[in-house]
Amino acid sequence: MSKKPVLGKGLGALIPVYEGKEESLQNATYCGIDQIDPNPAQPRKSFDEEKLAALAETIRNRGILQPLVVRRKGGRYELIAGERRWRAAKLAGLERVPVVVREAEDEESLEISLLENLQREDLNPIEEARAYRHMLERLGLTQEDLARKIGKDRSSVANAVRLLQLPREIQEEVASGTISEGHARALLALTHPVEQMRAVALIKEKGLSVRDTERYVRQYKAGPRAGKGKGSTLDPDTQRVQDDLSNRLGMKVTIQKRGKGGRLLISYGSLEQLDRLCSLLLG
Repeated sequence: MSKKPVLGKGLGALIPVYEGKEESLQNATYCGIDQIDPNPAQPRKSFDEEKLAALAETIRNRGILQPLVVRRKGGRYELIAGERRWRAAKLAGLERVPVVVREAEDEESLEISLLENLQREDLNPIEEARAYRHMLERLGLTQEDLARKIGKDRSSVANAVRLLQLPREIQEEVASGTISEGHARALLALTHPVEQMRAVALIKEKGLSVRDTERYVRQYKAGPRAGKGKGSTLDPDTQRVQDDLSNRLGMKVTIQKRGKGGRLLISYGSLEQLDRLCSLLLG
């Protein structure tokens, strides 16, 4: 199995590729595990507990074969790379761990931490997208620059980052694997969160494939246009109120005028949204 290419010009210098225990530990020093803080730029927000427990057992039996990479910060140490090993070592009950201390500014530490995570194959699509966005925003990179650093084409970066346009609830569904990245991309063609949440419910209920979801989205978008007739246009003031309410609530709001009165329809896409709406209305 071929090795993945080293990413980023600073990564190889700060995170050496170790061949064995003696070489990996020869330049390391030991510090108290409680002196180390996690990197706030870590894109991974969830760690598989079973895999972490398995790694902890390996560490109990064999120790840590590759040091953590840290930098000094505020009288303590901040992780640059190796948070899984650090967490597993804590589970294993280690009080001291081997570290390699590097001098790195905030931007360099951020780049290395994110690139080290992107080298791993088990980041979920949302974690990967957040890592991309973090690098684009914090490091001032263009999508083209980032694509070159990670060995992908620009469209892959762009498509990944677009997933973050979806509502938080849908991002969580993707992160947990309930729906796939392909499903999520299909949902981006829907313009309103309520429509997207309704589609997610259908995907889960009917077990729709990505192709089925794409077909559903096309049909859904075609349906309302075909059904629109005269009298459906709102005056600018009412349209603005409708849009403001939709944006404020995060739900689809429809105003239907009838003479001096009319109806106000609020569509919710999940029970969580219904609970939030009730809280807003009932105080």
